[in-house]
Amino acid sequence: DDAGPGMAAAGALNNLARAAVGIGAGVSLFQASIYDVDGGYRAVMFDRLRGVQRQVSGEGSHFRIPWLQTPHLFDIRMQPRNIASTTGTKDLQVVTINLRVLSRPQVEHLPDIFSNLGTDYDERVLPSIGNEVLKAVVAQYNAEQLITQRALVSRTVRETLTKRARDFHIELDDVAITDLKFGRDFTAAIESKQVAEQDAERAKFMVLKAEQEKQAAIIKAEGESTAAALVSKSLEASPALVELRRIEAAKDIADTLARSRNVTYLPSGGQKMLLNIGQQ
Repeated sequence: DDAGPGMAAAGALNNLARAAVGIGAGVSLFQASIYDVDGGYRAVMFDRLRGVQRQVSGEGSHFRIPWLQTPHLFDIRMQPRNIASTTGTKDLQVVTINLRVLSRPQVEHLPDIFSNLGTDYDERVLPSIGNEVLKAVVAQYNAEQLITQRALVSRTVRETLTKRARDFHIELDDVAITDLKFGRDFTAAIESKQVAEQDAERAKFMVLKAEQEKQAAIIKAEGESTAAALVSKSLEASPALVELRRIEAAKDIADTLARSRNVTYLPSGGQKMLLNIGQQ
């Protein structure tokens, strides 16, 4: 009689264990059948039987067949990248250009990107086509034009690179030249040219200054000549002016002698002259 209840309890435990195992397996299978796509991502499904699926999964939770299907996530947000290229200009100068690129994949072509390039498509494509485009565009310009026409060069690079990237289903939202570095010879030549231009401007200024001083001297001489002519005419027209000038000169001489400590005696005629001037 005691064995009956014991066997019933053991059977119940066995059934409970089997149920727990089944539930655990079911939960594991369910979890393996669910995958999540975070914000800013898209998923491309690879099926072991049918290959890459054309449907792209958006954000949220999705079902899949465990082991048979594997989702591959793509970041569809803009990704920054710097591309550096050392190339030659039209006049055979060496220049290093740094390019900043903001790129993202074309969502509707993610299955093609996965099939042809993989999830690291940007690493495979952008450095290659970036160097290709930079070399082709820079070869059309002289080194000086790269500086003076930088906006035009940047626009040409952007248009050409954007068109080239679309062949690989990649969109470029922004392309900009961030830095230009030339070789030592060209840099030294630019510095020498700047120094020569400064010297030329300085020499030009000195020539203009000398010319202005020459004109000023001519104008001054003409003014003095005109003044002398006017004085001469005045003297001819009025002898009294000569007398006035003589009196003014005598007054200046007398004032100077009167202030001098070394003068102790004046002739009576001179003293009379001084007295006469003082009375005037």
